[in-house]
Amino acid sequence: MNQQTAMPQLDTKAPAQKTLPDAQTVTEVRHWTDRLFSFKVTRPASLRFRSGEFVMIGLMGDPDPATGRQKPLLRAYSIASPSWDEELEFYSIKVQDGPLTSRLQHIQPGDQIILRPKPVGTLVHDALLPGKRLWFFSTGTGLAPFASLIRDPQTFEDYDQVILTHTCREVADLEYGRQLVEEVRSDEMLRELIGDGLDKLVYYPTTTREQSPKMGRITGLLKDGTVFADLGIDRIAPETDRAMVCGSLDFNVEIKGLLEDFGLREGANSDPKEYVVEKAFVG
Repeated sequence: MNQQTAMPQLDTKAPAQKTLPDAQTVTEVRHWTDRLFSFKVTRPASLRFRSGEFVMIGLMGDPDPATGRQKPLLRAYSIASPSWDEELEFYSIKVQDGPLTSRLQHIQPGDQIILRPKPVGTLVHDALLPGKRLWFFSTGTGLAPFASLIRDPQTFEDYDQVILTHTCREVADLEYGRQLVEEVRSDEMLRELIGDGLDKLVYYPTTTREQSPKMGRITGLLKDGTVFADLGIDRIAPETDRAMVCGSLDFNVEIKGLLEDFGLREGANSDPKEYVVEKAFVG
């Protein structure tokens, strides 16, 4: 009798693991603030991507009242882990009334999410012409693709210096990036490429609301030359500098204008130039 009662339980549970299309399992979740969290999921064995690319991920939506059918809620998310990592990491904002993030923020290890294994994006090395100095300009969760790129050895093999800028409202919003840079500087493999990490990899965080060592929007600090004075470097020039941009729509537009004022041109996978902007989403 015990065996007969146990069998139906196994039968009912087995299909539940296959309810999501392109399902991957959550392995880790970390909440950084009440607005920001990161999580890791299993990586499909067939997935190949370039550091800096994004994929569509999500969950199933509510059943349609009329048909009972569910449609997936999907959004573009940059892969924050480098291309060599065995897991996939994502960095997300929490939007309490957001169709997807209002649910996604509650995931736990063992849960499943949808992951469409078709990576794309413009924030890749192939979209830039060779240069000497690489700038990563980010706001908020726009840091995610650069979390991938600064953990990729190619980044430091291709450039003499890498400058990661990150502008957020409050100090706590910078913590993910701060720990990321510490991780890179202490990584045995990457240390061979960046040395002590202070000159080869430069971290330039700023806040706009809460008091911190460096206040102000990176756009303003570029305009008045503060960034160059702080770092003791020359101004951006098309002969030496390359840039990648990922942030809010207004930020992207403003940075594009500044970079073009410096003489840089926007590139793409099919037409490499001096800078690229991720247009698929805003961080």
